[in-house]
Amino acid sequence: MERKTFKNFGLFATAALITAFSACQNKDTKTTETKKTDSTTAAVSVNEKIVFVNQDSLLTKYEYYKDLKNKFEKKTKDAQSDLQSKQQAYQREVTQYQQSAGTLSADQRKTTEERLGRKGQELQAYQQNAGGALQNEQAVETEKLYDKVAGYLKTYSKEKGYKMVLTYSKGNSAILFADESLDITSDVIKGLNAEYTKK
Repeated sequence: MERKTFKNFGLFATAALITAFSACQNKDTKTTETKKTDSTTAAVSVNEKIVFVNQDSLLTKYEYYKDLKNKFEKKTKDAQSDLQSKQQAYQREVTQYQQSAGTLSADQRKTTEERLGRKGQELQAYQQNAGGALQNEQAVETEKLYDKVAGYLKTYSKEKGYKMVLTYSKGNSAILFADESLDITSDVIKGLNAEYTKK
């Protein structure tokens, strides 16, 4: 299993969050650029119907996502370690055979080569299955992440009277400008983390 497996998780999570933040959107959206501010989220008037969340901040400050990330980093590391151990054991067998091949009969060589060939195929299948299983688990967890964020935003938007929640991500956003008073990121992170710590 290669390191890119976990990188895919970041992409899955990002895609899920983009979808979640867009859950309240209508079809036509005019977009603008976000200004950075060091202050906490400014109060948004109830009359404001469109707000946005900074996805980058959410991913670095949402405790559930951080725990999920740590969980999959550990799983990926463990899977890589397990695979490396199996590959090394297989390589030792191959090396041992190569060193003793000259002393074996033709039948013994043929039998050993067939066995090593099967073992190599099994190892390759194991690698693919392990990678697939981890990706499937990541997909399930990403769906849960989406459900948590989308569910929270739906309730939050209803309480605040927002009609649309946009998402902003540096270098990957349709928002070119937005007044910082429309940034509800801190409030959303606070609410999501409070909800997560209850469970």
